[in-house]
Amino acid sequence: MSGDVTPGASRGFSARALSGRPIGELSLEAAVRGELSPADLRVHPDTLRHQADVAEAHGNPQLGENLRRAAELTALPDEEVLAIYEALRPGRSTAAGLEVVAARLDAAGASLCAELVREAAEVYARRGLLRVG
Repeated sequence: MSGDVTPGASRGFSARALSGRPIGELSLEAAVRGELSPADLRVHPDTLRHQADVAEAHGNPQLGENLRRAAELTALPDEEVLAIYEALRPGRSTAAGLEVVAARLDAAGASLCAELVREAAEVYARRGLLRVG
């Protein structure tokens, strides 16, 4: 595989927005004309998974994992994603609170994110970064 990987260039993949609109249809002019919706400005999970495949193929598995988790998060409302970030800040959550977050993520089909939250809870416990009580 060459080092020149652009959206839509590999394996016939066509990057698109969360709305399903191909990225080639997204432009500043379309935004000025009021033709774009909020979903046109958000990335589609398939695009993130494709980027994860490319990252892994180019020897960057950590980036690939991050992109796969990001793909899972596209299904969640922004407010929930922000609440998860807040819960993961050191000293903000108890072990039980982080397990509640992980369970919600599992229920939403975001198992990779749930796994990361559980891993964070273990690390926080070892380092004394969990909120007590």
